[in-house]
Amino acid sequence: MDNFSKPRTIQTENIRLYLTHLREQERAGQTIQKYARDLEALAAFLPDGQLSKNALLSWKEHLASRYAAASVNTMLASLNGFLAFMGWHDLKVKPLKIQRQIFCAAEKELTRAEYLRLVQAAKAKGNERLSLILQTICSTGIRVSELKWITAEAVRTGRAQVACKGKHRTIFLPPKLRKLLRAYLGEQKRTEGPVFVTKTEKPIDRSNIWRDMKALCESAGVEPGKVFPHNLRHLFARTYYSLEKDLSRLADILGHSNISTTRIYTMESGDIHEKQLERMGLVTT
Repeated sequence: MDNFSKPRTIQTENIRLYLTHLREQERAGQTIQKYARDLEALAAFLPDGQLSKNALLSWKEHLASRYAAASVNTMLASLNGFLAFMGWHDLKVKPLKIQRQIFCAAEKELTRAEYLRLVQAAKAKGNERLSLILQTICSTGIRVSELKWITAEAVRTGRAQVACKGKHRTIFLPPKLRKLLRAYLGEQKRTEGPVFVTKTEKPIDRSNIWRDMKALCESAGVEPGKVFPHNLRHLFARTYYSLEKDLSRLADILGHSNISTTRIYTMESGDIHEKQLERMGLVTT
């Protein structure tokens, strides 16, 4: 779209056309919603809606003073995508430079022992569904949004076909997990559809799981800041990589198109590296 002859402004109609374009490109619904929020925030920041390089650099500075660098860059990506669609390439803004992290924060890393305590806490509360959800996510590495693809048929075949973010991949269910899920389906008297559903037979969503997981923190003795569904996926990635040391295959399993994303999932808190340095014995007493 070449609009150089027209005033370059961010208007509701322009945003609407861009979001329609994203839908036609089959972008994920959550991605489209985020782009919409980011562009609406930009429109609110610009009193007259006029787009210029100086105005956009001011917005970049505004974001940098309020958000983490990674968050700022996702907002700038929303902006640059919109500018490319409008044909205003000269207005694009460079992302912030971020030094690659080597370690993750220890207070955010869910350990295997903590995960097992969460599973046991769910069982102790009589919440078998939650216990199995935790084990399903952590033993397969799926996203919580992909839980709906774990169906009765997948339990029978040992493979789930997942369609997420415009990509399709196969998820393998470990034999021990299949045995537990078969027993659960038998108790629920269900032979088809998603394994985990609400009382109204709809696939359980992330908000239900998030709330139920947080309720386990105290009895499991795990800090609430570590307890959220995506951390189970991170634990799967770290465990797999510690055994196989194969980033490329792990990227395929997790559904990542960029191996740099997978590398983030395998970061540890640094405790292991610290112990290895200590064992070298290069400091004299």
